[in-house]
Amino acid sequence: MTRLISIVFASVLLLAGCDAGGGGYSGASQYRISSNSTAKVQYRVLDSINALRQAAGAAPLAFNAKLNASAATHSRDMSIQNRPWHFGSDGSSPIQRVKRVGYEGRFMGENISETYESELLTLEAWLAQEDTRAVIMNPEAQEIGFAWFQEASGKIWWTLVTGRSDAAPMVHG
Repeated sequence: MTRLISIVFASVLLLAGCDAGGGGYSGASQYRISSNSTAKVQYRVLDSINALRQAAGAAPLAFNAKLNASAATHSRDMSIQNRPWHFGSDGSSPIQRVKRVGYEGRFMGENISETYESELLTLEAWLAQEDTRAVIMNPEAQEIGFAWFQEASGKIWWTLVTGRSDAAPMVHG
């Protein structure tokens, strides 16, 4: 199964690399995200994640505007703090932040990163680590928020948040 997931991910990366439009990783020394490529970058990540989840037998994730807002706020806040960590400058936890934006579902997990790399290279790094991979591949997750803040220097602060919108009890098997 791991081999199949690796093949699917490699295919997704190869296809994403074919896009020469704004927001695509060009291999240049500094990756810049243009303001008009937000949706393209977000959907490139979502499509990659859902291809991997499908290969693993997990349901696809859907974007949630409130989770996106929580992720965007935290990305900017990490930049202000100049450190990647899960707590806000006001001491808020990821759970508090998703509630603050009005998300009524269940918080499932959060991945963060500070890089100069593209969204797909960041996703690849998250998938290489067991704990951050578990957030992305959690079969109980239903929704996702994904956002970033790019500083003038080019440094990008990435945040990915997952949630579950229904109130149905979790089944653990």
